[in-house]
Amino acid sequence: RHFRQLLWNWMSAPAAPLPSPLPDTVLAKRTELPIKPADAILEGKYAVRLRPCTPADTPTLFKMSNGDPITLGSRSVEKYDPDLMVWRWMFDGPFATEAEFAADQKRCLDAPNGLCMCIVDKETNEPVGVYNFMNNVPAMLKIEVGGIWFSPIVQRTKANLEATHLACKYLFGLGYQRVEWKCNALNERSRKSALRMGFKFEGVQDAHLIIKNRRRDTAWFRILADEWPEVEAKQLEMLQTPPPEK
Repeated sequence: RHFRQLLWNWMSAPAAPLPSPLPDTVLAKRTELPIKPADAILEGKYAVRLRPCTPADTPTLFKMSNGDPITLGSRSVEKYDPDLMVWRWMFDGPFATEAEFAADQKRCLDAPNGLCMCIVDKETNEPVGVYNFMNNVPAMLKIEVGGIWFSPIVQRTKANLEATHLACKYLFGLGYQRVEWKCNALNERSRKSALRMGFKFEGVQDAHLIIKNRRRDTAWFRILADEWPEVEAKQLEMLQTPPPEK
């Protein structure tokens, strides 16, 4: 009898109201946006610009991520562990040769539903990393930013923040309603970075992928279109804040 009463209460409860339909101008983007995002150049003000990667970028990107010492303008980095500093949480890498790296870059460049962007240092005009628009689903107006890596020469600068601000501003301007950020649940640095830049944590999907022969639990984050104005204001405030004195 108690179960029947609970069932009756559940069945007779008022239904939750549906959200309002999206405007026709927004819905039209579902068929207007291409599966492979169109090329674009996104110019930053503080640290970086984003532009489409090409095979010509491969030699420099390899040198920026293979563990050898780096000099970029007045900055320098001594020899480092490429797995620890760049590739530990990525789908592939580290790479022993430029040819291996080039093959992995080609996979990104040829993605049918993604666009591989080169992160370019504004001061020197040199490529310093990669930023992918990926898993694009225009029919649902959602896209992921991922496959992101930065050379140690620009880590712990405003490069990541500005690259993400440029990407999100561009994608929401195109009409996307959801921009996703996913990472290995063990990657604390990426998780903290996503939260700091305004992404909201949605949970962990266990055994989501198999990466480098290991199961990967994936932490999911997102920004929605109606959240973007507030998030953008915070990102701009952080970009405009001078770095602490060393």
